[in-house]
Amino acid sequence: MHDPASAPSRRTLLTVTAATAAAALTGVTTLTTPSYAADAGQDDRLRALLSRMSLEEKVGQLFVMRVYGHSATAPDQADVHANLREIGVRTAAELIERYHVGGVIYFAWAHNTRDPHQIADLSNGIQRAGLAQATPIPLLISTDQEHGIVCRVGEPATLLPGAMALGAGGSHADARKAAQIAGAELAAVGIRQNYAPVADVNVNPANPVIGVRSYGSDPEAVAGLVAAQVKGYQRAGVAATSKHFPGHGDTAVDSHYGLPTITHTRAQWDELDAPPFRAAIAAGIDSIMTAHIVVPALDPSGDPATLSRPILTGILREQLGYDGVVVTDSLGMEGVRTKYGDDRVPVLALKAGVDQLLNPPNLSVAWNAVLKAVKDGELTEARLDESILRILRLKAKLGLFKDPYTDHAEVDRTVGTAAHLAHADRIAERTTTLLVNEGGFLPVSRRSHPKVLVVGADPASPSGTTGPPTTTLAGAFTELGFSARALSTGITPTAARIEEAVAAAAGQDLVVVGTYNVSATSPQRTLVARLVATGVPVVTIAVRNPYDVARIQGQRATLASYSWTDVELRAAVRVLAGQAEPRGRLPVPVQSADDPAKVLFPVGHGLSYA
Repeated sequence: MHDPASAPSRRTLLTVTAATAAAALTGVTTLTTPSYAADAGQDDRLRALLSRMSLEEKVGQLFVMRVYGHSATAPDQADVHANLREIGVRTAAELIERYHVGGVIYFAWAHNTRDPHQIADLSNGIQRAGLAQATPIPLLISTDQEHGIVCRVGEPATLLPGAMALGAGGSHADARKAAQIAGAELAAVGIRQNYAPVADVNVNPANPVIGVRSYGSDPEAVAGLVAAQVKGYQRAGVAATSKHFPGHGDTAVDSHYGLPTITHTRAQWDELDAPPFRAAIAAGIDSIMTAHIVVPALDPSGDPATLSRPILTGILREQLGYDGVVVTDSLGMEGVRTKYGDDRVPVLALKAGVDQLLNPPNLSVAWNAVLKAVKDGELTEARLDESILRILRLKAKLGLFKDPYTDHAEVDRTVGTAAHLAHADRIAERTTTLLVNEGGFLPVSRRSHPKVLVVGADPASPSGTTGPPTTTLAGAFTELGFSARALSTGITPTAARIEEAVAAAAGQDLVVVGTYNVSATSPQRTLVARLVATGVPVVTIAVRNPYDVARIQGQRATLASYSWTDVELRAAVRVLAGQAEPRGRLPVPVQSADDPAKVLFPVGHGLSYA
């Protein structure tokens, strides 16, 4: 627990340490250091810092690495073992001391994100290690906090609707506000680079990796929301990162496990994939993440975009005019490892035009490969300097040379505040989409349908929410005065579980089924059909992809929440119960399950109660 009485002395210590590092950068010995907002002398100071760095320090600045543990110096023993096994160091501080990495990426599974105060302490410990080096340089700490189904920092931080939900809401103001809230809370715990917003246009309903992480299928609509979120994050002092360039929206292969090929022509790419990235650049995006995808129309070599000079330098740098930081998607993903070995991938990425090398599977192999490439003359030191200068400029823009630290008071002032939570609730209500409402069945009231059974899929929580979804939905009904019971039937309900749900429906006034990515052969279809046959009214909520509605029949109503995070599920219940109006509109078309050429619900479809 944080002792408020200790804050002033601790804060003073942190500020002095940061100022010492800034003095090393500027040559100024006083503790009062200038702001590193853009000015005429900034590049001179950064170049002077660069000139003092050893080759090994320069190589390290290019890497952003995972590390296990809740603490930079005293992680749990299991995390020490994991670090030794995967990286050859015991702690984050040792990682920085040995490899001089320029950044660290946080993951929940690496035990970096237990709670906001712990995250802030971890961030401060990482920054202290960075400033303890022979050449003191603060680190750029990053994570994937897209919201919706991809989050690394969970409750009590504010969890907000994800991209497709915001696409359904269609409000640039809501998108900007959501990013501003998310950015402020990330900055408060010391995370200053966020790998969001997703700029992929989801034109393929079968896309296994993007889906609801995209704002939708209309390039211009996606572009507007991307720009709004870029501005929101960066106003909050966090570097936004649009991904995955040149566009991962039309794939049927997950690049975590294979190498997708995008068959768009150059003209199609310009029309479908490019607009959100152009909008992000126009909005002043700080960083752009590459995709491990092959796009023959942009580069016929068969190389993934991450390793493609024609794509990253030719198109992104030269044609789109982008001169910010380019970061790879994780180098541990199969999409980038299928053609070349782990020693060649980082070298080829740098030759293609990348600045930051994210999360290689074996840091020693990758780091030494880059070092060797410079010593052998395959890469010049000047090429490294070009990328490092971009990274240092971004760190300076974020104020990390002035003060890289946060404190517990900032966490308490910012993270999960009542105002932020209220904004999240209101934004979520404006995204919930009513797809079907037979005979105006909804809204229901606790007087007309007092007894509610909630069944359905309970996928693992995407973002540290309280969950599981059936429990969250039942709890939301109970809060509104209904008598609600939850029965988890799972993503693939067994015959026995289906019979249990049918038996539980007896005597109920309403059955709510949470569906999750229903396929042609999914037993979720049987579950809904059997419940419909009981005669008790059935309402379904698609808790991930809105395409579920094409494979479900007989229900009285269907809503789409676009995620199973608590904030979106609670909003769906408020809409279902008439406590909020359904305002969301489909940001993607829903096609017939039997005839994909037939559109059941077009973009823009959404019912209201008025």
